[in-house]
Amino acid sequence: MRSPVPHRQVRLLYVSRAVGPQTTTVTTGILLQAQSHNMTQGITGVLCQGQGFFLQVLEGERNSVNALYRRICADTRHQDVTLLHYEDMQERQFGQWSMALIHLSVDDPQVQMQDPALDPYTASGPQVLRQLQHWLAAGLPIQMP
Repeated sequence: MRSPVPHRQVRLLYVSRAVGPQTTTVTTGILLQAQSHNMTQGITGVLCQGQGFFLQVLEGERNSVNALYRRICADTRHQDVTLLHYEDMQERQFGQWSMALIHLSVDDPQVQMQDPALDPYTASGPQVLRQLQHWLAAGLPIQMP
């Protein structure tokens, strides 16, 4: 008798452009929907709202993360959805949140000092992931459930 196959845990990072203005209503709707869905699916992560774009890291069981990513690709609030990084993981980096939100303002001096030329569409996935980790460590505006 075979032992059960362990569920693969993955980390996925994508970037997308917002369709229309990034209002508090739109972002809050995305965040609340993500928190509710992710808790039931065992998915954790962080959503970063920039000037006209979203960066999001999803962590969890591979099938659940992949299914959520497919839903995001079809979501009419996003366009130009691009997978930046996908990896098997042993340990979650964003496990304390069903979905945290980092709100980046172009006026925030920490954002300007870090890497004003960071373009998530041309940067490497690991580079963007490191930048997200830096923003979390720097304590930029974060809203948590």
